[in-house]
Amino acid sequence: MRDQAREIAEKVLLSNGSPIGLLGSSTAYKQVWARDSMICGLGLMVMGSPEGAEIMRRSLRTLQAYQTRLGNIPHNVGFTGIPDPALIAHGGALIVGDDTPRVVVDTAHSGCIDNSLWFIIGNDYVHRTDGDTERLRNAWTAIKRAYTWLEYQDSNECGLLEVHEAMDWADLFANRYNSLWPNVLWYAVQKCMASISVAMGEDPEPYLERAEDIKFKINTLLWVGAEVQKDMHWVENNRKEWLYPIRATQTLYQERPYFLPYMAFRDWCDRFDTFGNLSAILFGLASETQTGKIFDFIRSAGVDEPYPIKAIHPPVMPGDPDWREYYRLRNLNLPDQYHNGGAWPFLGGFYVAALVKAGCLREAEHQLDRLTEMNRMARNPDQEWDFNEWFHGRSGKPSGFRGQSWSTAMYIYAHECVKRGECPVFNAGGGW
Repeated sequence: MRDQAREIAEKVLLSNGSPIGLLGSSTAYKQVWARDSMICGLGLMVMGSPEGAEIMRRSLRTLQAYQTRLGNIPHNVGFTGIPDPALIAHGGALIVGDDTPRVVVDTAHSGCIDNSLWFIIGNDYVHRTDGDTERLRNAWTAIKRAYTWLEYQDSNECGLLEVHEAMDWADLFANRYNSLWPNVLWYAVQKCMASISVAMGEDPEPYLERAEDIKFKINTLLWVGAEVQKDMHWVENNRKEWLYPIRATQTLYQERPYFLPYMAFRDWCDRFDTFGNLSAILFGLASETQTGKIFDFIRSAGVDEPYPIKAIHPPVMPGDPDWREYYRLRNLNLPDQYHNGGAWPFLGGFYVAALVKAGCLREAEHQLDRLTEMNRMARNPDQEWDFNEWFHGRSGKPSGFRGQSWSTAMYIYAHECVKRGECPVFNAGGGW
């Protein structure tokens, strides 16, 4: 059934392609979304299909064409006014006839920080897989501008990014300030910039040194336990504002088998952020011991039940400090739903990949089988293979929109990881 699922996933994913790049789904999200399209590149580039790789390149061109004055990559880009087929991607810009459509660049989440993070990662990933240095050279100025914009999101110059509330992938959720997931990506971006610098004939060492600094700071701030020997003398002399939350979490918790989701000014949160922790494993930030503890927690707490895998654990309840009334928007972020503990197939793909990266191949196969069944489910009993957006975290009922690009793309990538017994591009030795 896995091979059948992959075949269907590839067809759905390719059908979501457009002249401007990859759209969010076949039933909604008719825009090129920065994070979605770049994440989907993991699947598009391992399909072995020239069409898949070209869809990824179109996405990069569209995002680059609408980079902001200050260098940020847009959250998403769409068009109205004429049918999609009338749009022509050419030379990094969109050329249209007399009936020029209205360009719609999203401003509802224009402060999202991961757009530029994923744009840099996506450019490096494509180059690592196709070796097209000329394309990369044409994007280099835009990549450096996106990197500079990200540097200015470190408002206190601590070395980590400070993120506004609801401005990462969970863009209706209260993660904030020194958040785990964006800073794991910031660590990954340094590796990508080093790789791109080599291709451009420039010195990669400043980026590699910065990656190690970010890794040290994420561990110092967001890991609680003996696995990390914290240099409190360094904290006292260099980041005094970190003293209170670090001491408080060490006293209260003594240890946690996962990275905390965020640390803010004399504030923090204790819950499991799935994407942040899985990304720490995949990008090589988590040690072998930390990785084992993260996987043990997932299994013991049932984070991968009823399907792989829920976005957080436990969900935020009304009255909790992190509860926001906007969680009720469109009935989305109630407990066990959407970002608030809903299960996401695309996260399931990252879970399988992380297991493969850690060498847990039998468990990865098991979780891939469960992910296959998850993607097969449909809200209409007369249908199957919905590749839905998300599922209720307790009932397991599908919700959101069907035909979701990143549900298909991350299934393809997870399938490829299990098939190879290793993770393309995330491998040790020259990989991320």
